[in-house]
Amino acid sequence: MFALIAKALVAGAMIVAIAEIGKRLPATAALVASLPLVSILGMILLWHERPDAENMAVHAGATFWYVLPSLPMFLIMPVLLRAGVPFWMSLAVGCAVTVALYSLMATFGPRLGLRL
Repeated sequence: MFALIAKALVAGAMIVAIAEIGKRLPATAALVASLPLVSILGMILLWHERPDAENMAVHAGATFWYVLPSLPMFLIMPVLLRAGVPFWMSLAVGCAVTVALYSLMATFGPRLGLRL
């Protein structure tokens, strides 16, 4: 139970740090947010609990393919915000597009030979 709480606290601290940095240095916060810190931490914890090279290889490969559908959100939101669309609507549209693209990846990725 302690390990689970510690993991949650580390993840929460990373999110808070990004938000605090973003108040003064939005581009720096974006850089920190774009770093695969959560993925790296997740892989370390997964390896600690299950040190299996094939499992880790599948995890890392699937992570790569699942990052791709999330990228358009970071193009859609700035365009919408600069066009005067309110933040929450821009975020909702970006998230909806991401969910749709994730669904397409989950459906068609394995058909294309991707291990997801």
